[in-house]
Parts: sequence; structure tokens; C-alpha cells
Amino acid sequence: MGMPKQVSVVEVGPRDGLQNEAEPIATAAKLELIERLGAAGLKRIEAASFVSPKWVPQMADHREVMTGIRRRPGVIYSALTPNLKGLEAALECGVEEVAVFAAASEAFSHKNINCSIAESLARFEPVVERAREAGVRVRGYVSCVLGCPYEGEVAPQRVAEVSHALYEMGCYEISLGDTIGVGTPLEAKRLLDAVGRDIPRDKLAAHFHDTYGQALANLYAVLEEGIGVIDSAVAGLGGCPYAKGATGNVATEDVIYLLNGLGIDSGVDLDNLAETGVRITQTIGKPNRSRVGVALAAKRTSS
Repeated sequence: MGMPKQVSVVEVGPRDGLQNEAEPIATAAKLELIERLGAAGLKRIEAASFVSPKWVPQMADHREVMTGIRRRPGVIYSALTPNLKGLEAALECGVEEVAVFAAASEAFSHKNINCSIAESLARFEPVVERAREAGVRVRGYVSCVLGCPYEGEVAPQRVAEVSHALYEMGCYEISLGDTIGVGTPLEAKRLLDAVGRDIPRDKLAAHFHDTYGQALANLYAVLEEGIGVIDSAVAGLGGCPYAKGATGNVATEDVIYLLNGLGIDSGVDLDNLAETGVRITQTIGKPNRSRVGVALAAKRTSS
């Protein structure tokens, strides 16, 4: 299909990255991160998770975050809403877009959200219906599309079935997540072949973790297949609490560097973004996992 001329980068760091930290992050730090990401040119920022504080205490300030954002024109600030209660709370905070998440692995679904894949999809139906009634778009996530920490390999057809169910339910876009970062480029292309039979390529997004160092290679492979939406996290924040050794999402800085090198427009200022990655990692006391971010920081220091 060929490389897209433009790519939309979805920044999941404020939600997917920070919720995996052992200790809660200050609300002010989250708001500063979101502000800096918007200033760098990112137009889609997943800012919070409206999940139970009992299970994810790091996201207990979701209301404060969503209502505290200084909203920039043209920027979409979305939130994860796994159930109706979470959705209603998000709607009260003026959310513009929400997301639901399912898994392509039965074992992972039970471990992550304590129900089967079929049960999770049934739970999401009223969430999607209510969101659409409120005029809010819904994005669908599918986890473990290229491997599961419990089941090992995951059949592409199973991923296709879950993805199609979410798409038919009303999700405008389906994000395919290599949650534990084990995929390779050929596997990523085969996955797209399976999922793309029922869902248009322009309704799919790539969400790759970098555990085995293959995320950028996998992204290049799916860009060649026409994928125009990429999920990433500044400084490579995040990880999977259910998979030992799993690292964070592919770093947004590294993605932008790749896109710039391919002549693909993302609208993101790389230098500004790299400084944001340095800032947030210093704030939370974590290493910066972006190769590009670290290299640019060293270049600034030596100049």
C-alpha cells in the first residue's frame, strides 16, 4: 500500500505510562506533562484512566487531571473508561473521547480485567452505546496481539475476531497492542493481513512495546502497509505489570525521529518533545528509555 504522507501520533504516556509506576505521581506533574506534550505539537493525548482507585491507585486523581487540563484548540484529550461508572465520571469532566480495552488472550483477559473475552465485550456494549449517545467517540484497544505472557503465541485470527467485534460495536478506531513487545516485522504484517480483511486499514492503529527492541522495526513494517496512526509514550514510559521484563511503549521521540527520516509529517517538534521526556523522567526518578531523547540531551549538554 505504501507509506502514508501523514501520521497521527497518539501519546499514551500520561495514562499508560504513569499508571504503571509503583507510587502515585503528583497531579501537578501529570498536568505539566500534558501541557508540554500539547506544546510540542501532539494532537491526541490520552490523559487519564477512569478506573477504580482500589485497583489502580496511580490514577485516583483522574477527575482532577481531566478538569485541570489547559485545553489547546485542536488537541483531543481522551481517557480510558472500562465500564459505565467510569464513563459517566469522564463525561462529567468534559471528556472528548474515550477508550475501551479487550484482550486477544483469554488468560490475559482473566488476569487483567477478571473476565473472559466474551464477557469483556458484553460489558463494553453499553459503554460504547452511552458514549455515542453523548456524542463522544470511542476508541478500542486490543491487547496481546502478537503474544501473551501466559499463552505464548496468539493466533492472528483471534485478534481479528476481537477487533471486528469492537469495530462493529461502534469503536471508530482499533489500536492493536503488542503488550509484551515480542512481535517481529513479519508477524506484524501477517497480523494486519488478518485484521484488515474486515476493518479498513485507516481505522487501525499500531501500539507496540519495545521489550525485545523490535518496536521501530515493527512500526516501519506496518507503515509500509498503510497504517497511519501510532501509539507511543514519551521517554518510553510504561510497561505491563502482568509480564515480567516487559518494557514501556515505544518512545514518542524515537517514533518522531523515524517519521522525520521518512519524510512523513507528524506535526511534532522533536526538540521540544525530547526536553519533555527529560523533564518527566527527572520528575519521577526513572531512566529515559528514548534513544533519541538521550542522544539529544547529550548533544545539548556538550554544545
